[in-house]
Amino acid sequence: MSNPKNQHGLRDRFWERVKLKNLNPKEWEALCDGCGRCCLNKLEDPDTGEVALTRVACRLLDDKSCQCAQYDIRKQIVPNCIVLTTESISQHAYWLPKTCAYRLLWEGNPLCDWHPLISGDAQSVHDAGVSVQGWTIPEFEVDEDDWEDYIIEDED
Repeated sequence: MSNPKNQHGLRDRFWERVKLKNLNPKEWEALCDGCGRCCLNKLEDPDTGEVALTRVACRLLDDKSCQCAQYDIRKQIVPNCIVLTTESISQHAYWLPKTCAYRLLWEGNPLCDWHPLISGDAQSVHDAGVSVQGWTIPEFEVDEDDWEDYIIEDED
């Protein structure tokens, strides 16, 4: 049986047919919907483990494009940046946004209709109002002790 790939080197509807651990690097990266929510600083309750997202974004997030301005070297600039991999997803899925493709697939759920792999349009994540486009605050503008004042709801 053939293994069809599109012009971007992605297998047809790979997210429905291939386990996360078996994705190739292009497929893994393609799962990112470009929302930028993983780049929001989070607060974790030490007693309950509950994670709250804030509007306070990593210093490397470009909130117009919702992309990391230094993606390839982000770990060198922000040492505590978590580089999500097929091996680390089980340790980190709990803090990912509920709409994140990595989390959804890890939990056995389908991608959202607005996901660019479904819609065919990278703008769909912004049009759906899921991205952080235009409403974050850079972390260097807010004292870490005040991040609690910027908690947002993580929408389904």
